[in-house]
Amino acid sequence: MTQPAYDIAILGAGPVGQALALLLARLAPQPGRIALLQGDAAAPRDPAADPRVLALNHGSRVLLESLQAWPARAADIRQVHVSQRGRLGRTVIDHRDFGVPALGHTVGYAALHARLHERVAASGVAVLSGPPAHVVAHDGMAVQVQQGEQRIACAVAVQCDGAGGQDVHREYGQHAVLTSARASLPRPGWAWERFTREGPLALLPHPALPDAYSVVWCCAPARAAELAQAGDEAFSAALTQAFGDRLGRLHSHMPRHVFPLVLKARHSQVEGRVATIGNAAQTLHPVAGQGLNLGLRDAARLSQALAAWLAVPSGHPAAALAGFAQARRADRLLTAGITDLMPRLFATGLAPVEHACGLALLALDLAAPLRAPLARHLLQGLRA
Repeated sequence: MTQPAYDIAILGAGPVGQALALLLARLAPQPGRIALLQGDAAAPRDPAADPRVLALNHGSRVLLESLQAWPARAADIRQVHVSQRGRLGRTVIDHRDFGVPALGHTVGYAALHARLHERVAASGVAVLSGPPAHVVAHDGMAVQVQQGEQRIACAVAVQCDGAGGQDVHREYGQHAVLTSARASLPRPGWAWERFTREGPLALLPHPALPDAYSVVWCCAPARAAELAQAGDEAFSAALTQAFGDRLGRLHSHMPRHVFPLVLKARHSQVEGRVATIGNAAQTLHPVAGQGLNLGLRDAARLSQALAAWLAVPSGHPAAALAGFAQARRADRLLTAGITDLMPRLFATGLAPVEHACGLALLALDLAAPLRAPLARHLLQGLRA
């Protein structure tokens, strides 16, 4: 192995990778010894070119604001309404119960990516562009990373790109249809999670379109294909029927995108000098919008764990990385468990199970002490 050219190389320049770069730059005596390896496909795009809308909880906003990376446009989520189609029982989670201005927010993916890109450019971190990078070798002394024709040596590598590994793998038999829709009776600040027998249907306040909602409709693959190909009027009618009349009539004329849903996760986030965070460590079902929030907590905890080592990077980072992995275990297990269980439990098609789910929602609505632990986890995660 050659002498490391960088103390830390971050493989992947999505929101989690960029946030980690900014967190480490605040700690590093020489930010230029942190490399952010940006794949060509990760270059920032105009917000109009990327339709994705992200749900960020209160804890994620606090983190991004501390990095001066909060985008200019965001929509508040002050109440979350959870219900089950065709069955009794519902619950409402309200920001006032927790003394915060909002439970969460929605932002455009491209707007967040562009703001993070601006901050990284001013941080002193070395940004290296090229094909997606990957680890090619590592031992007790260093890690070698390949990006196109360039081979880079670093003391620690952090994998942020990719999908979750194969230690845990579950196919949900669901695809997600992503689009946006306007409502004839919009309710500002409200987000909706409606469980159907085919999967959850979420409507979140859109950060850029007034009186509009970002739609995440999880359903059977054949149904998703049918919805993707339907005309605007037919799709809008189907969406209104599936969601109900709480927002009046829903009308969508925006493009639709379909993604298969799968759970993938690694048992361990650390192997030698290589750490794995974000989607590369765990790819979750989109119910409750926890994927990016969990990844940002990964980044925050990894930066804390590496702070002392980064001040004197000639030592071995094993203890720091082991501490990071141990600290993240409970939060990862709980968040993955919640997002894995909910879409399967509500979609069994078994009446006793569905009635039990409805009673559980009713109990959560009537008893704040029962509702608070789940709401607090969705608000900020389990922090150690």
